[in-house]
Amino acid sequence: MSEAVPGRSGRARRALRAPRPEAVPALVGRACALVGLLDIAAGVFPRFRHSRMHHLVEVLPGALGPFAAALSLSAGVLLLLLAHGLKRAKRRAWRAGVALLPAGAVAQFVYRHSVVGALISLALLAVLVRYRSAFSALPDPRSRWRALANFVLMSAGSLVLGLVIVSVHPHRIVGDPSLADRLTHVLYGLFGFEGPVDYQGDTSWTVGYSLGALGLLTAVTTIYLAFRPEHPAAQLTEEDEARLRALLAGHGGRDSLGHFALRRDKAVVFSPSGKAAVTYRVVSGVMLASGDPIGDVEAWPGAIERFMDEARAHSWTPAVVGCSETGAQVWVRETGLDALELGDEAVVDVADFSLAGRAMRNVRQMVKRIERAGYETRVRRVRDLGEAELERIRRAADAWRGTETERGFSMALGRIGDPADGDCLIATAHKPDAEPGPHGDLKAILHFVPWGPNGASLDLMRRDRSADPGMNELLIVAALQAAPKFGIERISLNFAVFRSALARGEKIGAGPVLRAWRGLLLFLSRWFQIESLYKFNAKFQPRWEPRFVVYRTAADLPRLGFAYLRAEGFVDLALPLPRFLRRRAAAPRPCAHRTPEREPAHRDMQTA
Repeated sequence: MSEAVPGRSGRARRALRAPRPEAVPALVGRACALVGLLDIAAGVFPRFRHSRMHHLVEVLPGALGPFAAALSLSAGVLLLLLAHGLKRAKRRAWRAGVALLPAGAVAQFVYRHSVVGALISLALLAVLVRYRSAFSALPDPRSRWRALANFVLMSAGSLVLGLVIVSVHPHRIVGDPSLADRLTHVLYGLFGFEGPVDYQGDTSWTVGYSLGALGLLTAVTTIYLAFRPEHPAAQLTEEDEARLRALLAGHGGRDSLGHFALRRDKAVVFSPSGKAAVTYRVVSGVMLASGDPIGDVEAWPGAIERFMDEARAHSWTPAVVGCSETGAQVWVRETGLDALELGDEAVVDVADFSLAGRAMRNVRQMVKRIERAGYETRVRRVRDLGEAELERIRRAADAWRGTETERGFSMALGRIGDPADGDCLIATAHKPDAEPGPHGDLKAILHFVPWGPNGASLDLMRRDRSADPGMNELLIVAALQAAPKFGIERISLNFAVFRSALARGEKIGAGPVLRAWRGLLLFLSRWFQIESLYKFNAKFQPRWEPRFVVYRTAADLPRLGFAYLRAEGFVDLALPLPRFLRRRAAAPRPCAHRTPEREPAHRDMQTA
């Protein structure tokens, strides 16, 4: 007698063939997009041939045909819009899909008399109902900017689709209207008016209903997005900030990026014990954390678990950028995510720094030349500056930002001179003999945040473009030389993306793959300062600390990269507000938080 193979019963075999619950939303989302395209095609294109079903529906009122075509078209467009939400298991998308699929099925049957098209919609509806528990994700943060984006995209899509609708009935068109006439007919039809194109029979009603449906969809969806309650991205509350500062007071020396967790456009989750926390921002559906968790290393797993629970609840893609090697190990161990080395952070030990020696010759000569030109430097704590001088520094930093887009996320605090940041350092360069400008004799600014009790981490670098080259080198040297009187033993400078690849690729004996990778990085350096930042950091003979990106799967990397560029400010999908409105909108807390100018994966820098 042969033994039964355990776990291979009929029920088990059916379970193996069934899709995994976590894979259902992605499959349903793709199917929803396909059904949406079928519904659009059913509503746009004329009937190709008569079938037996045509005789059965002759008893229906004639006006139902054009109305069904418009309904099929509307349902198809809305299903296409819902497909992405269904892929991400959004509960609201599921509810809308359950309502739209029957409407699309009825429209397919009434207008096209298509039993197959109706059955496909009903089959997808059955799948949605069967796996309703898989669609439980909560809504994303949202703002009314989506209303404007919806209006632009829907208007463009309606114009294109409207031209197709007007043109797919060539044998019913009266005369030979030009493209301008057809476009005019589309524009009139979107607003519910008759245009210059005429048709034979009831085709004019079908085209009119369809164009009116597109215009109504554009208006209704835009109005809905504009007036629905906002769920803005979570902000760091005063209570959360106080708890984070308490954690940094006890464990802030572990990670040079710890103080950047106090950015007020981040949200935070705490471990059950409250001894650790992870700060993050949601961008393009990616839950993006930066740096290591804050607090006691022993409590990190609890904070990471809360982070992952929040990502699952909203169907966000979890990711971490800029964490240390220890942080990456903990994230990978606790979550099963993967890690990839992103670059290296330049850290200078104050006790070992000196301008003497051949290696520091270029920096030494530049600093001496600038000092002979009459420049002076001052390094002070924020608490030691008066409000008038702080305001002058803020205005200068804003004026010297270089671009309208404000940048920064992972390694930028986003504000200067907040009363709560009294331990921050500000290094400034002045030229007393020069003719006073709009900011007096101020010519350059460096801002450092605390790195525990005995360290500092570079936040931003700004300079007057009319100042002599070398302002950044001058102020870094001044900060390093003044560090001992503030009890600072180490200073973290910029973060160089893919530094090891650049360094190894230029050595003798580097292989073709490494040289090709270095060549690509040099090409990208035209826009992202990859090589220039690495060479700038290397001037100060730092030690290099690797930093990592933690991600779920390789397929998530393009989406993660896009979200990271958006978070840093290199990709901006929203129209910029006027500058005077931006100042007001950016100041819900005591000090307006401003993000630095150039922050791809490093701190703000303007090379001389």
